Amino acid sequence: MKRYLYEIEKQFHFSSSHVLNGLPEGHPCGRLHGHNYIAVFVLGADVLNDYGFVVDYRALDSIKRYIDDTLDHRHLNDVLSFHPTAENLAHYLYTTAKYDLNIKEIIEVRVSETPKTWASYRPNH
Repeated sequence: MKRYLYEIEKQFHFSSSHVLNGLPEGHPCGRLHGHNYIAVFVLGADVLNDYGFVVDYRALDSIKRYIDDTLDHRHLNDVLSFHPTAENLAHYLYTTAKYDLNIKEIIEVRVSETPKTWASYRPNH
C-alpha cells in the first residue's frame, strides 16, 4: 500500500436508512434501520501544490453537495444499485470522488455506521 509524504482527511456526516437483504433470519440488519454515517475522505500527495496544500479543503465542497443531494436522509436501497453495506458504500464513495467529482488525489474512503464500526476502501497502488 503506497504511503504519501502528505495526507489529509475530511469528514462528512449524513443520516440514511437501509436494509441488508439476504441475512439469516432474525439478523437485526435485515430489518429496516438507519445510521448516522461518517465518511472520511483521505487524499494524498508526495508534493504540495503552489499554496502548500495537498488539496484546498474547499475543493472538497463537491463531496458535501453530492452526499447531501444523493445520500442524506434517503433510503439507500432506493438510491443505490448495490447492496448498501458500509464496505460497498466506502468503495462507491471512493469511485464517485475520483471519477465523477474528479478528485484525483483521493486515496481512501472510510465509512462508519456506528461509533464502534468502520469499513474502508483503499486501492493497492
